[in-house]
Amino acid sequence: MTVSEGDLISELYANCFRRLVVQLYAVTGDLTEAQEAVQEAFTRALVSPGRFAGLENPEAWLRRVAVNWARSRFRRRQVLDGLLRRIGPPPAVADHSPEHLALLAALRVLPEGQRHALALHYLVDLPVDEVAATLGVSAGTVKSRLSRGRHALAALLADTPDTAHTTEPGRIDVRS
Repeated sequence: MTVSEGDLISELYANCFRRLVVQLYAVTGDLTEAQEAVQEAFTRALVSPGRFAGLENPEAWLRRVAVNWARSRFRRRQVLDGLLRRIGPPPAVADHSPEHLALLAALRVLPEGQRHALALHYLVDLPVDEVAATLGVSAGTVKSRLSRGRHALAALLADTPDTAHTTEPGRIDVRS
């Protein structure tokens, strides 16, 4: 980008940004959306400043890009809203009992590898091999993380009665 091209974009930004935001605000009805659309237009101008500098009316180009971006985003949002309406309301929020909250707090304290292994194995109910494939580690590593994670959770939850109920040796019932 030459200095003159950069100066052109800087000058346009200083002179046109507010005006374009006001115009896009009228189109979108949302100030934040209007600002994002205009910022996106300027970003696209920065990608090819030589071509942008050659435009007869760069402000009109910026306006067109911003309006098109806002319209595309509006259409995508409509599609998403339609899909969300078809699939129904979101699933029920997780249990907010003291035991469940204590379990979540204890999981957050664990190292990331142990937390991921425990969540995928016990909460998502994936077998060890699938957990290993998902995390990109060996099955032995997953077994080690599960063992260490269970011991760490047991120690963390020892102060909280009835938080983790053992269903079978080595398995934690995290449904509570």
